[in-house]
Amino acid sequence: MLKTLFFLCLLTISQTIYSQEIAVLQYGGGGDWYGNPTALPNLAKFCNQELNTTLSTKLEVVKPDSVDLFNYPFIHMTGHGNVFFNEDDITNLQTYLLSGGFLHIDDNYGMDEYIRKELTKLFPNETLEELAGNHPIFNQKFKFPDGLPKIHEHENARPQAFGITIEGRLVLLYTFESDLGDGWENQEVHNDPQEVRLKALRMGANIISYVFEN
Repeated sequence: MLKTLFFLCLLTISQTIYSQEIAVLQYGGGGDWYGNPTALPNLAKFCNQELNTTLSTKLEVVKPDSVDLFNYPFIHMTGHGNVFFNEDDITNLQTYLLSGGFLHIDDNYGMDEYIRKELTKLFPNETLEELAGNHPIFNQKFKFPDGLPKIHEHENARPQAFGITIEGRLVLLYTFESDLGDGWENQEVHNDPQEVRLKALRMGANIISYVFEN
């Protein structure tokens, strides 16, 4: 049964890997996965304008154990609190990521201690490695030579981008102490200056560009 599911997942992603759609991950554990509801639609709109993508600007939501996960080359995950992946979530996410999918986790403040535990379940033999400013993800259309930009202040700490790379491909990006998603939200939500929102959107566009081109 598991082998059959794996084959079907591979078949599905091979058929949709060239599609341009993105979605938010609805995870378990009680954390507010639904935070920043205007973020992804705004990022999609910005990418369509700046990168000539054709992303849907409707908020799409997918669960980690769903076969629908394979319809989206890029999955975004955010929240402030607890995260929990069950065995079915882990199996499906592993298959998705190893088959060409990409997961962006953006700590909205308070997620860090929980998500790190779940990532050890997801990839027990891999570790999060900090990405330097010369990584290609910071050097797409928009240049960030100093790495991840700071969007919101939480602990007076520097922003960091961590990744898990498997067989030369970055499959997972974890952005910490930056809060990109807040910068993608409608301006009236956080009242960020336009230059701050623009930094966040440009970094988000770089992530999308990197995912679709690699």
